[in-house]
Order: sequence, then structure tokens, then C-alpha cells
Amino acid sequence: MNTVLHAAPPQGLLLDLDGTLVDTRGDFQQALQRMLAQLPAPYASFVVELEQVEHLVGKGTEHLVRSLLAQVQRSHGLHTLEESMVQQALQAYMAHYPHINGHYSTVYAGVQAGLQRCQQQGLPMACVTNKPERFARDLLQAKGLLGYFQLVVGGDTVARKKPDPMPLLHACSTLGWAPARTWMVGDSSNDVVAARAAGCPVLLVPYGYNHGESVQSAGADAYIDTLEQLPLAAP
Repeated sequence: MNTVLHAAPPQGLLLDLDGTLVDTRGDFQQALQRMLAQLPAPYASFVVELEQVEHLVGKGTEHLVRSLLAQVQRSHGLHTLEESMVQQALQAYMAHYPHINGHYSTVYAGVQAGLQRCQQQGLPMACVTNKPERFARDLLQAKGLLGYFQLVVGGDTVARKKPDPMPLLHACSTLGWAPARTWMVGDSSNDVVAARAAGCPVLLVPYGYNHGESVQSAGADAYIDTLEQLPLAAP
């Protein structure tokens, strides 16, 4: 664990969702598998593995679906991905996801205790994720986490997703927080890039996805093993 963070105590926290608060690989796997089953060959027979999901998540629903379809095509020597197929797949995915959201996912160890600690110290929190806002709210509600957050910013709440800084700046503006006093807590380089552009200090947990790459290479200000280890006291 590395919790060296040369920043003032936070005014508020922005927390990522998938890979930071909840392990949602199982949800994604199920939704994608059911999506593919509605598509023609060769998509319908493709088996989605958890490792594939881990490498693809983090940049929003459309990126997830497009990337998986491209993988299926490459595995069959195909090169042209028709836009009509992408739209058909997205429609199927969005239809299936609400029915499995939260059913194949688990809250990471230390998350509940970490959020409770922040709440007890009077530190306000917002969830900033690339998951569509309604799915994010439903998942947080299902896992008993929604009540910790003053605001949920999803991938469709504003015009651009992380790694663009817009979702972070929207949260700060809405809640009246100064970005320099607002910590972003996530699991990937996506969170680091967005936080840097927004002017927020950024901490990462090591157990998330980070597009299949080592989180230590993402260049965060600090790394913590669990949310229980957030260095909230003044240095």
C-alpha cells in the first residue's frame, strides 16, 4: 500500500463504481452473453469470458459492446463491423442489462466500512461512473450503497464520459466543491486522466480492472488496498 498524498484534506470524494465499489464483471458477462445470443452467426455462438470483460469495461456501454463485437469478428477473420449490427447489439444489451444488474456482482471488501467511515467524518461523496446513470443508481440501491452519495453522475448524465474531465467538473460544480480539494478515487488510468484534467488529486485501488494493465503504471497520487485505508486525516 502507498498512501503518500501531498494534498490538503478533501472537501469531498468522487468515487468510481465498476471495479472500485462493486465487482460487476459477472453482470457484464451475463448481459453480453445474452446480447450475443440474439445476434446472427458468428456472434450468437461466441462465449464471453470474465477475463475479456475485465479488459473491455471502463469506457462506457457503447465502447464495451463495440469492442466485444470486434473481438468476435477478429476471431472469425472478419474485418468490417457494420453499424447496423452495433445498434442491434446495443439495443439488445440495454434490454437485458436491467434484468441482471446487481445479480452477478459483489461489493468489494472494505467498501462498506470505508464509506461508513467517510460518512461518520462528515465527508460528502458523489459517485462518478461511465455506467448509464439509471443502471448506476439501481446497482447502488441493490447493494445498499446509494444512501452514501449526494450525487450520481453516469455516463449519460453529461455530454462526455471519463477520461474526459466533464463528469468530474459537473459533480464539483453541482455540489460546490473546489476540484483541487476534491479527491477522485478509482481503479484505472481512465480515472487518472480525468482527474488530472479536472485538477483533482487521484487515488487508485489495485483490485479493479484498469483495462487489463497494472494499476501501478497509471500514475495516481496514491494507491490504497481498500477504501478503509483512505488517508482522510490531514498529513
